[in-house]
Amino acid sequence: MVIHDPLHLFNASLLLPAPLNPNPNCKTPKRSIKPFRTTTIKSSVHPDPWSLSDGNNISKPKPKSKNPKNPLSDDDARRIINGKARYLSALRKNQGPHALTPKWIKRTPEQMVQFLSDDRNGHLYGKHVVAAIKAIRGLAGKKEADRDVRSLMSGFVGKLSFREMCVVLKEQRGWREVRDFFGWMKLQLSYRPSVIVYTIVLRLYGQVGKIKLAEQTFLEMLEVGCEPDEVACGTMLCSYARWGRHNAMLSFYEALEGRGIKLAIAVYNFMLSSLQKKSLHGRVIHLWKEMVGERVAPTAFTFTIVISSFLKEGLHEDAFKVFDEMKQQGHLPEEVTYSLLINASTRRGDWDEALKLYDDMRSCGIVPSNFTCASLLTLYYKTEDYSKALSLFSEMQRRRIAADEVIYGLLIRIYGKLGLYEDAHKTFREMERLGLLSKEKTYLAMAQVHRASGNYESALSVVEQMKSRKIRLSRFGYIVLLQCYVMKGDVEAAEFTFQGLSMTGLPDARSCNDMLSLYAALGLTRKAKEFVLRLRQDDQFEFDEQLHKTVVRLFGREGVPRDAKLLIEGI
Repeated sequence: MVIHDPLHLFNASLLLPAPLNPNPNCKTPKRSIKPFRTTTIKSSVHPDPWSLSDGNNISKPKPKSKNPKNPLSDDDARRIINGKARYLSALRKNQGPHALTPKWIKRTPEQMVQFLSDDRNGHLYGKHVVAAIKAIRGLAGKKEADRDVRSLMSGFVGKLSFREMCVVLKEQRGWREVRDFFGWMKLQLSYRPSVIVYTIVLRLYGQVGKIKLAEQTFLEMLEVGCEPDEVACGTMLCSYARWGRHNAMLSFYEALEGRGIKLAIAVYNFMLSSLQKKSLHGRVIHLWKEMVGERVAPTAFTFTIVISSFLKEGLHEDAFKVFDEMKQQGHLPEEVTYSLLINASTRRGDWDEALKLYDDMRSCGIVPSNFTCASLLTLYYKTEDYSKALSLFSEMQRRRIAADEVIYGLLIRIYGKLGLYEDAHKTFREMERLGLLSKEKTYLAMAQVHRASGNYESALSVVEQMKSRKIRLSRFGYIVLLQCYVMKGDVEAAEFTFQGLSMTGLPDARSCNDMLSLYAALGLTRKAKEFVLRLRQDDQFEFDEQLHKTVVRLFGREGVPRDAKLLIEGI
């Protein structure tokens, strides 16, 4: 065997790795290496095999910078690549099958030479690619008459490969630049129709909402003979979903069912989320069933969306079935999922199920949100378990869970039920200091507490404060205000408030009973008689037992049993 390049063989012999044995239990087989004698190299000192030295100048230090100024030659590049590959190969033998090889080792010597000739200096793309990207981006903001892409890209003809043109296309930001460069790209000799380049264009059009251009591009892809894959189809579906084109999205999805294309779970999540944002919960459930039929593995995000839609549609049993399936598949439910189920159970009056969900959430180490705490406080308030409600509020303070207006309002009601009027007033002042007073329910809750304590003047003051902030009275607001005026004994204000209550709908029996009690307390029998006659003339109004007793007691006490008998006939 004749050796033409003894120096090259010498350099290769220096790269033979020493016995590498990272694992002491694994013995590396010994290799018998015969020394190669040459008259050109007299030094017996071997340099570092990973340095850029060729062995002739061992005194020259290694460069300090990662990328030296002098580029590597072809021989040096090949020497480093091959030597490093042998080194990592020996490591993999000792590390097992899970060892990974860096991507740069996979370059061939020709690719390494091309990489160095591009002079990237750590950049992702070569200089000519970066220049092409900047040139096309420079068209942004120009008029259509000034957008001459062929003249602009004349210096790049024949210099960009198909892959590099795809890179330039992908790095564009405006849809006009994408349209113009894609048109120039199709005129080049290196261009070949591919589903990849069409997917890039579809994605960029979809990001800016150019749905018609995306549809035209998709049809063009079919005309040139490119069969769309799951990525291209998923890109179109996500574009439809992003911009609320739900009818077109579902029609496109139905067209894909016969083509055997299995979409990724990310596409399904995008579609489900878009449908739910528009409150199309029925379509969410239908798409979920289609997804289950396709055997696409859902994520925790998918389960959360579907559970919410089932609850919005009133399908509580199905929602809990999906929740159980979620836990069986090993997904940890999020706080929002528990919160939705706890709130639904509270509304249905299923207290035990709500508390069970809360205990399950706590066992998983999930910190409840203020929405969840509000649902639990509502539960404790309805079940009159006020001690647990106050304990939950103390826990919220320890965990630094911010209380909102709903929670403070519930706390005021609980203090009122317990007779802790001063604590309720302090809580109301704290809300005013924090700027959380914005809802009518909060003001009315405080007004009811004042009324229950007998302080109707403070109750009326709270209602006037609410009116000053331009918050309109609801039906319940008129009822509370009427009770305050009845307690005060202001007949004129009570009659005016009752008239406002009647404009919101048929007055309730309790408010009518309050008006009769006011007339009775002030001895206004004639007004009471006229009031009862008006109630009798309304066929839709029904007297309850308490109101019936008040009518009989009022007229019987005044000594007009005959009139009482006539008035209560038919009641």
